[in-house]
Amino acid sequence: MKRILITGGAGFIGSHLCDRLINEGNEVICLDNYFTGSKSNIVHLLNNPYFELIRHDVTHPFFVEVDEIYNLACPASPVHYQYNSIKTIKTSVMGAINMLGLAKRIKAKILQASTSEVYGDPDIHPQPESYWGKVNPIGIRSCYDEGKRCAESLFLNYHRQNNVNIKVIRIFNTYGPRMNPNDGRVVSNFIVQALKGEPITIFGNGMQTRSFQYVDDLLEGMIRMMQTDNSFTGPINIGNPNEFSMIELAKEILDITGSSSKIEYKPLPEDDPTQRQPDISLAKEKLNGWEPKIQLREGLIKTIHYFDQLLQQS
Repeated sequence: MKRILITGGAGFIGSHLCDRLINEGNEVICLDNYFTGSKSNIVHLLNNPYFELIRHDVTHPFFVEVDEIYNLACPASPVHYQYNSIKTIKTSVMGAINMLGLAKRIKAKILQASTSEVYGDPDIHPQPESYWGKVNPIGIRSCYDEGKRCAESLFLNYHRQNNVNIKVIRIFNTYGPRMNPNDGRVVSNFIVQALKGEPITIFGNGMQTRSFQYVDDLLEGMIRMMQTDNSFTGPINIGNPNEFSMIELAKEILDITGSSSKIEYKPLPEDDPTQRQPDISLAKEKLNGWEPKIQLREGLIKTIHYFDQLLQQS
């Protein structure tokens, strides 16, 4: 049994990670300030003697004895990370400093949940880890993009300078149950609009592409990354390389839900990437042949079922 700290543990991805690690026989400490996370995501774990929930903001130091740390704390959707952009930067940068300081003191292994947003609006397609990215450092998305890029730099420098055992993953678009219905992300947006019979809002011409990864595939990649040899730090792409346009995604959701919603086009937001697709050859090589198992339609059916139940309760 390991004692594992998960920052952002009450969030969409963090709560699924809590479930997985508890089910594997670990003791889990879940840290969250509930800015985007929700106690409802982990309420089913509260009576488990091996689960502990602590309300805390990672921009402030935290002291605990653990074996591993998963640093997931940060708002990840444009609606939330642009709501308080300074706070977003602080969470990425100061949160990384505080968690790396903790890992250094207690000699814990630490994983940073970075993002495909470090690639910005890429010139190279698909994106390998060797690509440095094309990011607007002063745009409306920069609070998230540059915050995560700085966090990666901090992780690698703590490793080089202080020999901290680090792992860095770059997460590509991930979806599944427990997504916030109001987070402004394309999958949750389209599903909620379709289930309510509202117009499906597509920004731009709908030909921009994303690669959608179901949350269970991400968890498998994260845990395998934690198990890699100490000499391998990453960064490593964790995502589904199957690429879909916004129009294709909308049509798939309309087909599954049987919704009569119409598609409505709106102007493209500033600095919105036109394409995003991971090169996962490094993950296949380093993570024992890891690759996504759940394809888009199967994952969407599970996610739509979750949102359908959620909307019926509200």
